[in-house]
Amino acid sequence: MSEQQRSPKTRGYEMRKRAEDVGRTRQRIVEAAVHLHGTAGPASTSIAAIAEHAGVTRLTVYRHFPDEAALFEACSGHWLSLQTPPRPEEWSAIENPHERLTAGLADIYRFYRAGEQMLTLVNRDQHAVPERIREHRAQTTRQYVEVLANAWPKADDTLLPAVIGHASAFSTWRSLCREQGLTDQEAVEVMVTLVEAVGVNS
Repeated sequence: MSEQQRSPKTRGYEMRKRAEDVGRTRQRIVEAAVHLHGTAGPASTSIAAIAEHAGVTRLTVYRHFPDEAALFEACSGHWLSLQTPPRPEEWSAIENPHERLTAGLADIYRFYRAGEQMLTLVNRDQHAVPERIREHRAQTTRQYVEVLANAWPKADDTLLPAVIGHASAFSTWRSLCREQGLTDQEAVEVMVTLVEAVGVNS
C-alpha cells in the first residue's frame, strides 16, 4: 500500500507507534546507564557497555544522547525520580534552629541511606561525572546548608555554615554510620551537638 493509499488514521497510528518505539528505546538506554552507574560506577561505564546492556548499538545510543553529559543528566534524573529527595522547603517552615537542623539532617541522612550504593560510586568517580552535573549537585548542597544555617542568629558567620556543610555531606554520614557504626539518629544528634556548640561560641 502506497503512502497516498493509507488513511490519515493509519498514518497517525504508525507515527504514534514509531514515537512509542523511540521512547521505549530511550528508556532502555537510560535504565541501562542507571544500572551500570549503580553497580560498576560512572568511571567504569562505557557507551559500549550501556548499548550492550540496553540491547542496542552504540550509534543508537548517540542518536538519543549526543554526548555523555546528556546521557548522564537523563540517568541522574531517572534515578532521582525513583528516590525521595530531601525536602528543604519543609525544613524552612521550622523556626527553631535546633528543630530545623534535626529535621533537615534526618531527612538528608534518610536520603543517603536509601541511595547509598549509587551515591558511593558517584562520589568515588567524581572525575568521570560531567561538570554541569557536579555543579548542580553542589548547588543543591548549598541550598541545604543555606536553609539550615538561616535559622541561626549568626548565620552570616563563616564558621557555622562550614560546620553545617560538613554535617550535611554524604562523606560525613558514611563515616559516622558505616565506618563508625552509628544509627542515622545518633549521627544526627552528634552533628546537631557540634553545630550548636559552634553556634553558641562563634
